[in-house]
Amino acid sequence: MGGFFGVVSKNDAVLDTFFGVDYHSHLGTRRAGMAAYNPEKGIQRKIHKIENSPFRTKFENILDQMSGNSSIGCISDTDAQPLLMRSNHGLYAISTIGIINNSEALVDQYLAFSGGHFGAMTSEGINSSELVAAMIDQKSSFAEGIRFAQDMIDGTSSILILKDDGHLIAARDKVGRIPVLIGKREDGFCVSFEDFAYKKLGFEDYKELGPGEIVEISADKVEVLSPARNKKKICAFLWSYYGYPTSCYEGRNVEAMRYENGKIMAQTDKMLGEAQDIDYVSGVPDSGTPHAIGYANESGVPFARPFIKYTPTWPRSFMPSNQRERNRVAKMKQIPIHELIKDKKLLFVDDSIVRGTQLRETVEFLYENGAKEVHMRSACPPIMYGCKFLNFSRGTSDMDLISRSTIMELEGEEGFKHLDEYSDASTERGAKMRKAICEKLHFASLEFQSLEGIVKAIGLPEEDLCTYCWNGKG
Repeated sequence: MGGFFGVVSKNDAVLDTFFGVDYHSHLGTRRAGMAAYNPEKGIQRKIHKIENSPFRTKFENILDQMSGNSSIGCISDTDAQPLLMRSNHGLYAISTIGIINNSEALVDQYLAFSGGHFGAMTSEGINSSELVAAMIDQKSSFAEGIRFAQDMIDGTSSILILKDDGHLIAARDKVGRIPVLIGKREDGFCVSFEDFAYKKLGFEDYKELGPGEIVEISADKVEVLSPARNKKKICAFLWSYYGYPTSCYEGRNVEAMRYENGKIMAQTDKMLGEAQDIDYVSGVPDSGTPHAIGYANESGVPFARPFIKYTPTWPRSFMPSNQRERNRVAKMKQIPIHELIKDKKLLFVDDSIVRGTQLRETVEFLYENGAKEVHMRSACPPIMYGCKFLNFSRGTSDMDLISRSTIMELEGEEGFKHLDEYSDASTERGAKMRKAICEKLHFASLEFQSLEGIVKAIGLPEEDLCTYCWNGKG
């Protein structure tokens, strides 16, 4: 995934940008960068790897390295950015969030008529921000170029640009899968993925960009360069998992949605008479916890934390890239509280079940410490499709998903014609898939939130939500 933050102000903007970007650290773990504009120095830029240490430690001396009344920064799980580009639009810094699925075709198309070139990375890939910039530069204005890029891209791209006049240009992806928000303060404006990031810096809500909307921002005003498009498909997974608890998207708070989501799951279990003899309800930390609180509040079963994640030396952001090592570290982080585990019937709520590898380790750990039963609830429907719109939870194959691999074991490829049935617990196929996953991961019972349930918890019309990973409709 990734996130960006920018400020244009009548005062120095670098420190605000530093703190604003730091508040996006939950969205990326690989690269981070900042750029600032100063009339005397021009555009300055710094990029660091953050795989082994957090953003704050790599950029804590940033005030000694750059200054300016306008600045942008980003956290990225993919390419190094922001990039500095010199083109027919002058010198500018650019940062993007999203995924470009047709990058090779776009590169070939560009090279075919331009005679230009791209800097290849070690992986032989092309930096996504450089590709977006190349498309923007084919047109005579930033607005026209961004619209052209958005229309050409198969995938998602939200864009933040720092110009050589100190203005910012911000553009939300064409169907609004991820948020871009504008904050206002007496000395200027900011651009952010997360609203709480600017509220902690004294900015107030100004506007949330609509799908495909493009604006130019100075310290005095926000000018709309291209109005919002009609179609909206914001990622529903924002609320279920990767949105920060304090964040609001489209006016709906993440933590409040998760409480409501857990409440709906508890109501469903009660209606069906499932898992009613439970000692404690718990969340798989950390994002499963608020869903579990909602479940516990509605069911009347006490909420407890039978194990605690030891994060002082094993923070989330610096897990090893090797899956085997990740599983080992995940298990090492789990410190049991025996009084809350031994001889207890436990129901855990997780934000989602993707591959199930670490969840299997967690359940085995609980049984090893004396749990009598471990029931599992997923706060979202079964994931049937790898995301093709964002750099989030992307695998090399849909068969990496436990739902898909289980269906293959049960019915072979024929089963993929009946994914709707497998998603639905009330069908024979749905019941068989849940039973098979229970046996595989040693759950006493398993259920997933329904699509209807999670849409109700979010509180937005289903047609405004991207639910591709659950039902293939994006």
